[in-house]
Amino acid sequence: MLHLALVAPEIPWNTGNAGRTALAVGARLHLVRPLGFSLEERALRRAGLDYWEHVAPVLHRDLEAFEAALPELGPAFFFSAEAPRSLYEVKLPDEVVFVFGPESRGFAAAVRARHAERLVSLPVLDRRVRSLNLSTAVGVAAYEYLRRVRDP
Repeated sequence: MLHLALVAPEIPWNTGNAGRTALAVGARLHLVRPLGFSLEERALRRAGLDYWEHVAPVLHRDLEAFEAALPELGPAFFFSAEAPRSLYEVKLPDEVVFVFGPESRGFAAAVRARHAERLVSLPVLDRRVRSLNLSTAVGVAAYEYLRRVRDP
């Protein structure tokens, strides 16, 4: 199973789009507080359209609680523009957790250091582009999982 985790997401429509993607690929969405919006916010529901009630995200009180739950979910890969290797370079197990940081700042240096062996990026060929939009990155990663693991 694929788990998609958004740590301290800030923009409701990115979270709504990630939820829609999770539902489309049969993944479980995890939201790690603090959230930069209310789960009742119209922008979130509009982005998730009428799918949000089916997404049923798992809420985690904070990053520490989420990290404590990781052993039950599967190996985790933390996405960072500063990662030394691409998602395309790692072997993906059947059960995996893709973890994405806040839109405006990504993961703190301490989080990147703690998970250094599991940091991955998505290729960005033009160095003028700092990073991809969160919901775009979630979609690319989820469908790469689907292509490689669920439908080899």
